[in-house]
Parts: sequence; C-alpha cells; structure tokens
Amino acid sequence: MPTVPASQARYLPEGVSPADMVWAETLAGGGYAIKQINRGTRLRLTDLYGDGCLSLLLFNAERPVERLNIADTLKIQWNGYLGAGRFLLSDMGRVMMSIVEDTAGTHDAFCGASNAGTNARKYGDGSNFGPYPSARDRFAIAVAKYGLGRKDIHPCLNLFKGVTIEADGAVTPMIGPFDVNRSVTLRAEMDLILVMANAPHVLDPRPDYTVTSLRAVAWRGPVTSENDPIRTGTPEALRAFLNVEDYYAR
Repeated sequence: MPTVPASQARYLPEGVSPADMVWAETLAGGGYAIKQINRGTRLRLTDLYGDGCLSLLLFNAERPVERLNIADTLKIQWNGYLGAGRFLLSDMGRVMMSIVEDTAGTHDAFCGASNAGTNARKYGDGSNFGPYPSARDRFAIAVAKYGLGRKDIHPCLNLFKGVTIEADGAVTPMIGPFDVNRSVTLRAEMDLILVMANAPHVLDPRPDYTVTSLRAVAWRGPVTSENDPIRTGTPEALRAFLNVEDYYAR
C-alpha cells in the first residue's frame, strides 16, 4: 500500500520536508515490499499495532552479488542483539546500514525467515498464494523483480520480534504483542535494494496466523560524517566504513 508520490504521505517524520521523502508504504500482515534507496537515505520502520514482524534482506544496488551477512554482522560487533548504535555488514566487509534509533529493542538475528513448510505445519496452506504466506516465499516474489532468485535469499534480520539465547543454548522467543508504534530508524551507508516481508516469526507459538501492519518511510539525508559515533565506535566499525568510502571513491 504505497503512497505515490511519497511527498504526499500523511505521516512525515518530524523535521522532514515533503520534498525529501522518497518512500512511504504500509505493509499489511502477510505483505512484502522491495525498494531501491540511495546512500545517506534514512529509513524509519514502525510497528503500528504492536504485532508486526519485519524480515529484512539487503543487497548492494549496483552489484547485488554483495548482500547482508548476518554472521559477520554479529561477529564483528561481538554482539548478538542488534539495536541503536550497531550496523549491518555485507559479505564483502562493508557497512550497508546503521541503526541510528531504536525504540523497539526486540529483534532477531538468529532464526531466519519462515517458509511454506513451517507455516503449513502450524496454520495450514503456507504457499505464496494461500492464506498463510511465509516470509521466504514473499522474498522470492520480491527479489524476482530485480532479476534475482531463491538462491539469492540470504539469512535475514527480523525486526520487532526477538529471541533470547539462554545459557544452555535454548532459544526463547519474544513475540509480544508489544506497545504500538515502536520504531527503528536506519541509515543507508550504500546504495541498496531493500527486501521486506511482514509474516509471523518462525518461532511464534500462537496457533493463529497473527501479524499486523508495519509502516516504512524513507527520506533523503547526508552521507555519514567522519566523526559519526557509529563510524568511530570501534576499530572494526571504522574499517567497515572505510571500505565503503573506498568503494565510492571513483
């Protein structure tokens, strides 16, 4: 449910001019979206009713062979729980996005996306055109629009629905529902293709297919400065940002 043009969106972020808006879309439960954005763009994702689950893939818009690497994202930052001040790393050692604000705090970088089989076991028909579509099958439709296929669907980041890894290795889901209008704001550090699916988390224990709408809004912004605290936070972060800056020094 996109607003076209985005400048006519009713819900503008505070201080953002309508002329700077580049994307405004609502993802219903079971929906998906794909969008190309430029380096410096800010993206705000809002869980409107407290029960959304946004699964996210990232690709380098110029060379989609480069994409989000969840394992390296966690390893380089020595942290399994992403939030404000963290960044998302590509499989070529470059920062793809930074998390600049986070009022949600419940995200999941471990479990990946639901699929037709997992949905079928819990809900019934889990196919793409059935009543209970999975995040992975939504991804497949979305990436096809850019000439990509199932082989390009990499491990995703799940936003708004989290998990906790217990001392014994058990995975405890944090499913909610949560407060309404929690949000995450990310900054694009490269020109990107964003792929999103809004489907129940793969570990959601509820017997019903339960997922509510999310909102995505994006607006133009400056490229990250040299003294940005996420860029300079650690030697590993600085190297990842320098790799981006070297890539665009053409």
